[in-house]
Amino acid sequence: MVRLLGAQDRLLSTIETQYPGVSLHVRGNEITLAGEPGQVRAARVLIEELIELVKQGQDLDAIEVRSSARILEDGSGRPSELLGQSILTSRGKTIRPKTLGQKEYVDAVDENTIVFGIGPAGTGKTYLAMAKAVQALQRKEVERIILTRPAVEAGERLGFLPGTLTDKIDPYLRPLYDALNEMMDPELVPKLLAAGTVEVAPLAYMRGRTLNNAFIVLDEAQNTTPEQMKMFLTRLGFGSKMIVTGDITQVDLPVGASGLRLVTRVLDGIDDIHFARLTSDDVVRHSLVGRIVDAYSEYDQVKQAERFERSQAQEFASRAERRGAAPRDRTQRRGKSS
Repeated sequence: MVRLLGAQDRLLSTIETQYPGVSLHVRGNEITLAGEPGQVRAARVLIEELIELVKQGQDLDAIEVRSSARILEDGSGRPSELLGQSILTSRGKTIRPKTLGQKEYVDAVDENTIVFGIGPAGTGKTYLAMAKAVQALQRKEVERIILTRPAVEAGERLGFLPGTLTDKIDPYLRPLYDALNEMMDPELVPKLLAAGTVEVAPLAYMRGRTLNNAFIVLDEAQNTTPEQMKMFLTRLGFGSKMIVTGDITQVDLPVGASGLRLVTRVLDGIDDIHFARLTSDDVVRHSLVGRIVDAYSEYDQVKQAERFERSQAQEFASRAERRGAAPRDRTQRRGKSS
């Protein structure tokens, strides 16, 4: 029961939030549900699915509860089957998709050569991509892992950094090192890096290379230019897989278009290339992150609508001005001819 509802029954309120017409009471190993019959039946199915997830060894939190409820409401299948897939186990921690969107993203990686994971912060784009890369290496499906990202500051200039070239680019690549150390033995990571089995490098170092038998992850791809994106994608060699992750709402490029935003139009519909689009429903950080993402999305939509209305009004005014100027021009021409 503790594994099902958490310490101090902290997940009980999450279930009650999903079904406001149901009251839950826990005594010992028994859960009593009362309330509106339809919601009681739905809550019972949810709890039964959560029990199955616990039997599979999952440690539940509010994310799994909300995701399971959403899957049951959509009729997409059984949460215990969709969310029970284990990607990687490291130091007693199992990495698996926590939402239906993440499950579809992970399945797309297995079925396609190039996958684009596009979504807001906290949806697990990079984390799951790293897990699939480590899994492929452990299964000997690839010979090496190559992790890269563009070296672009997030909205502020840091100036010249001290040290060697490695010291200068290390801050930009630190999130990738952190994920590696979490998914692999920290003592093993330096050896793999020294042997070239795992390579972490800035995107600028990719030009001129052909990457065979490798699992390649490009992170923060929204900060690539169209030319950089084309250069990276054409590095693909035989026996390799690519995952490109990014959030097109957080572009830090000082000028120019985002290569990630453009590539969604250029490569859409090509076989063996998949675009996985994650949403605020797939956020696995604090629940506030999802609401922040939704708030900014709503704000952007309002601003886009206002810009469209202004452009339409300006176009209407210019047309009216042209129509008003035409008769005067004809009158002036008649006066000159007479």
